[in-house]
Amino acid sequence: MPDDRWLVVGLGNPESEYGGTRHNVGADAVRTLVAREHAELSRNKRTRSEVAELRLGDRRVVATIPSSYMNRSGDPVQATAAWFKVPIERVIVCHDDLDVEVGALKVKRGGSNAGHNGLKDVERALGSPDYLRVRIGIGRPPGRMAGRDHVLRRFQPAEREEIDVVLERAAEAIESLVTDGLEPTQNRFHRSG
Repeated sequence: MPDDRWLVVGLGNPESEYGGTRHNVGADAVRTLVAREHAELSRNKRTRSEVAELRLGDRRVVATIPSSYMNRSGDPVQATAAWFKVPIERVIVCHDDLDVEVGALKVKRGGSNAGHNGLKDVERALGSPDYLRVRIGIGRPPGRMAGRDHVLRRFQPAEREEIDVVLERAAEAIESLVTDGLEPTQNRFHRSG
């Protein structure tokens, strides 16, 4: 029987230093998914990441958060995909996105964000941009603030409530991608207007 395992990656910086920042919402989405499935992440030295194995519907899923900094995520992602023998078309990467408003999420296949160093490194290590992406909105920086400063800020209290909701929706979108596919997931989760 062919291996049908999926890999769900949450991008972020080390939680001890950067927990609760905008840049860590991808990792937070994977933590939310793992908690919903009553699983637990544990350190995997071989892949330099935290890993949990779970089932979504009848599909086997490996949820992972690289232990590295965001811009060095590629090698742990590639090592995890290779170790669990997951092809790129069944890799889902969850990440923060400046071009999506706070509280919204988008799903797509392929194409990296030119300014997102975590995605650039994942694409380099996997050798292709053809993985699935769950893009979690963190909004544009206010005023003249640089994007790199904005992503390391924590959410305002009102935004935090929206983010907590969107993290639950992200976990649902991941399950939908695995069980239903890309187009039905896009139809269900993309906001109109």
